Amino acid sequence: MADESGGYVVAAQARQGAGMGDFRYEREALDPIGATILEIPAKTDAEFAEAARNADAVIAPGRRITAEIIEGLDKCVVIGLSSVGADTVDVEAATEKGIVVTNVPDIFVEEVADHTVALLLAAARRLKLMDRLMREGDWRGARPVFRDVPRLWGQTVGLISFGNIARAVARRLQPFGLHVIAYDPFVSELTMTAEGVEPVGLMEMLERSDFVSMHAPLNEETRPLMKAEHFAAMKPSAIFVNNGRGPTVDETALIAALEDGEIAGAALDVFEVEPTNAENPLLHMDNVIVTPHVASATARMMPETRRRTGREIATALQGRWPRSAVNPEVLPRTNLRRWQPFPMNRGPNR
Repeated sequence: MADESGGYVVAAQARQGAGMGDFRYEREALDPIGATILEIPAKTDAEFAEAARNADAVIAPGRRITAEIIEGLDKCVVIGLSSVGADTVDVEAATEKGIVVTNVPDIFVEEVADHTVALLLAAARRLKLMDRLMREGDWRGARPVFRDVPRLWGQTVGLISFGNIARAVARRLQPFGLHVIAYDPFVSELTMTAEGVEPVGLMEMLERSDFVSMHAPLNEETRPLMKAEHFAAMKPSAIFVNNGRGPTVDETALIAALEDGEIAGAALDVFEVEPTNAENPLLHMDNVIVTPHVASATARMMPETRRRTGREIATALQGRWPRSAVNPEVLPRTNLRRWQPFPMNRGPNR
């Protein structure tokens, strides 16, 4: 939809308490191509769909982009996400509609990998319990805790899924003397072995691992992936780590596994429902370390993810394939063209 200046219109859920300036990072790429951000203070999907009907693009953060909204988008070329996961957009509906959904899969890989290792080490060394005992003045009660805790060197870490973050985690863990194994039916064995990681099946990974770290994306196949039978397959001494998506885990089954001693502990940055209830038993166990979905958070994260979102939308609006597409199968069906970073015709002397 062209505005009065003939530019593009990008629809976005209005951010509470913020004006147009709050989209300043996205605008770095959108202003130069004459794109206007249309802030929509919609309370319902129907209101948003009506206001965004003729938009050329949609910025997804702040509202789930449902099939109802997508069905009403008459001119939309691209939906931009400022996240790795795409569970806030009905990707199937977008694909059927011929709309590209972009994400930012590589912006905060290092941050999440750092947080994963931090939680794993904290859980391994029982830091939550040590902190409590120290504050209570129980100096002598701390050391006996480690009589049944093996040293880190030589233990096995199992990774569920082997995407960018899991690979970064594997590279960080190996210098600690940890053996890393991984389950991912969509990644080749050669890719895993090139990283020094042993490919295994899911149940074998659970049975062998001293630490299990969840990195699976959230979709219909993984909602949830970890259930009661999976926790039952883990070692009683094992620790479960999740810095991925909360709903990939049956939280009730995890709580039961911890209470029944099927596993030794957990370290969690994400929960099935967020923000989680203050009465959630996971918040009140000495053998569970929790953080409030902050694994990706640094001073760099928010500005850079939003800049990247703006660049991806601008790229698509200018008729080119974006760098990252959640639904790449839709690209050949669009009028967008592939990137050609170098001239195809280099002349007779080149």
